[in-house]
Amino acid sequence: MVKYTAKEMRELMSAQRNIRNMSVVAHVDHGKTTLTDSLVSKAGIISEKKAGQACFTDGRPDEQQMGITIKSTAVSMCFELPDNVLSAITDREEIGNAFLVNLIDSPGHIDFSSEVSAALRVSDGAMVVVDCVSGVRTQTETVLRQALGEWIKPVLFLNKLDRAMAEQQLEPQELYIRLRAVVEHVNALIATYSSEEQAEAMGGLTLDPSIGNVGFGSGFQGWGFTLRSMAELYASKFGIKVEKLMRNLWGERYFDSKTRKWTNERPTESSTNGFVQFVLEPIYRVLRSTLLNSEDPLKLAEKLSISLSTEERLLKERDLLKLMLHRWLPASDAMVELICVHLPSPITAQRYRTDILYEGPMDDAAAIAMKTCDPNGPLMMYVSKMVPAFGKGRFYAFGRVFSGTVTTGMKARIQGPNYVPGGKSDLHEADSIQRVALMIGQKAESVNDVPCGNVCALIGVDKYLVKTGTITTFKDAHNLRVMKFSVSPVVRVAVQPADPKDLGKLVEGLKRLAKSDPMVQCIVEESGEHVVAGAGELHLQICLKDLEEDHAGVKIKRSDPVVSYRETVTGESAQMCLAKSANKLNRLFMKARPLPEGLAEAIDIGDVAPRGDTTVRSKLLHDRFGMDTSDVRKMWCFAPDDSGPNIVIDSTKACQHIQDIREAVCAGAQWALKQGPLGDEPVRGVRFDLYDAVVHSDSSHRGGSELLPATRRCMFASMLTAGATLFEPIYAVEIQCPESAIGAIYRVLNQRRGHINDQSAIGSSPMFLVKAFVPVNESFGMTEALMSNTSGQAHPQCTFDHWQVVPGSPTDVATLAGSLIQGIRRRKGVRLEVPDLSFYLDKL
Repeated sequence: MVKYTAKEMRELMSAQRNIRNMSVVAHVDHGKTTLTDSLVSKAGIISEKKAGQACFTDGRPDEQQMGITIKSTAVSMCFELPDNVLSAITDREEIGNAFLVNLIDSPGHIDFSSEVSAALRVSDGAMVVVDCVSGVRTQTETVLRQALGEWIKPVLFLNKLDRAMAEQQLEPQELYIRLRAVVEHVNALIATYSSEEQAEAMGGLTLDPSIGNVGFGSGFQGWGFTLRSMAELYASKFGIKVEKLMRNLWGERYFDSKTRKWTNERPTESSTNGFVQFVLEPIYRVLRSTLLNSEDPLKLAEKLSISLSTEERLLKERDLLKLMLHRWLPASDAMVELICVHLPSPITAQRYRTDILYEGPMDDAAAIAMKTCDPNGPLMMYVSKMVPAFGKGRFYAFGRVFSGTVTTGMKARIQGPNYVPGGKSDLHEADSIQRVALMIGQKAESVNDVPCGNVCALIGVDKYLVKTGTITTFKDAHNLRVMKFSVSPVVRVAVQPADPKDLGKLVEGLKRLAKSDPMVQCIVEESGEHVVAGAGELHLQICLKDLEEDHAGVKIKRSDPVVSYRETVTGESAQMCLAKSANKLNRLFMKARPLPEGLAEAIDIGDVAPRGDTTVRSKLLHDRFGMDTSDVRKMWCFAPDDSGPNIVIDSTKACQHIQDIREAVCAGAQWALKQGPLGDEPVRGVRFDLYDAVVHSDSSHRGGSELLPATRRCMFASMLTAGATLFEPIYAVEIQCPESAIGAIYRVLNQRRGHINDQSAIGSSPMFLVKAFVPVNESFGMTEALMSNTSGQAHPQCTFDHWQVVPGSPTDVATLAGSLIQGIRRRKGVRLEVPDLSFYLDKL
């Protein structure tokens, strides 16, 4: 029985200080969804018996079948907080004990981390879940980096203590050392990916169990605690305040039973610290009584004030252990405390997040309303993803209201990611928003309106947006910053209908697929071939399944997966390159060279962007990348797609009509750099300098039809004279395995051009962690090869890490670069040989 109706939730939405928007993030299989079940059960959405097994937020059949989360899922829940927890919250409204938590459970598999980006954009806080047995893993680091990049405040929950105690049989002192090491590791990552200024603005980011922002427990068994909840149990016994006792329950603090005082020194050689003595030992006592019969568990239950029914008293061993710990230390209580006490309200978070989210000036009406979270200000809402609705082909636009109030039937401006203030492209005027709804798992509950500080879904705007966008009522509004993903769509397959008559259905299905997934790209090649690009093999597998079963509803044929490459240059052009327009009345002179190291990556993640404050961008390019300030001022564009990792600079001196051709040259750059000269692959990491231009004085002779092809040929010639070559994507691979399997792993990786860069034992366990780099092109079938060569003992996790130059000459098919380029050209149906320089270069 749901405790709160949609109407009651709507009333709570106006109490902004009592709202928490948060995501649950973790590495795959660290137990996020199982933990989330405890909260969903406490909110009355599922029964207590189902918690830990229902995986409520995994609503898709393939999620249930595979046991992993694929799509991020939102659940709005209300909780009544006890007075002792309320007293610890300073940022709240005095309207009773109810708090509204908008929780988003996100995937842990690296292939689906674009879903994590969509979840974090609409959140203010994140609960980072770490399996205390395997510790911090690749995706733990990735999601923390993503969260801190969005200025999301983290809390930590150390999960699977039951495994550490029962399976690994760690003693209490060993478990404390393991837990302390994980906390220290996470804090080291936070220090790496955040700044002092950020930590100060967000009220401190250090995770410290003694202040209560770290939880411990077992999602599977449904129990958990923070040091606050443990201190509450002992405070009256010791006669000291809860906050003071919390500081004694972590670190090297010992209780001297003779003097009845806390000390930094061990009273005796056998003394254990406060955490081991007063937190872990009682939990181990319950475990020993139920599994080892060290004492009567029912008498122990009475001592701990755990009430059991007559039926429950008949339970044996593990079932009794699970029930006793769940009744004594409910995981949901610990998590509600973590979320409500230590994560910020929208009012607090939007004060510091507006600066990094809003692309416009900080003194316009939209920015001011966002900073103050003003429900009466202009509407500013960011749609972070599209959620398939139950009607065929329709989508809910899911997002966060940052200012104003979104109302059913209201008119609004819908600005796509490419909208430029004052322009008309990627801008739509919606007649009306048909419906506003709250998301509770797979269900949408209609409400009349939703004020700022909340998340919601809109019906009726899917026809205007492909994936993301800004919805506003302010005519001078700038966009909310486009999300940047930690993965790239580097694996591609070509698709076609099994029955040619179904081509129309496939095309419509591809459009729907592009909407439904934040990362997937659906491309039509020049040959007419339809290509689907995803982050990895599993991501593509899920996308193609959705395409076939849901979006297109037709059987499809697919090619073998292939890899996306990039074209680049290795040096500066050896000569000045000239290209003339078709009418011979305009001339362009260019050279190409590599971008400064790290700049392409900075453009990818949005540190350097075409929009935003040009003064800030200029300073960054000068200070961090050593670019000349005069060059930065004369930067014409980023390309391709107006935001890609290449730049065009006007290096001309006293050239007539140069500004008249800027638009045409930039348009030519967008075209040229989308498909480079070697294999029609996108260009990456190249700076193009326009050194001179002869421009006809009559505008009718210097139009786009003349200058676009000339720009393209000039850029291609510049690249070919600058050592054009190929970049290939590289996976960072993490493999967890026993020591006996390491030799087989080395053999498999060496056969796939892999490079092993680290190998280390995982804590005190018998498992090892092998880290390596493997080209994405060599990764297909690698999981199966590792599993078969190690008898199923090696489990790889692959994440896109960087681009690397392919060895060899692009024109010599005997080398790797040459053979790859020939394969790309053959697949795309173009002439096998790379065109000669003379094909692009003109003579004076």
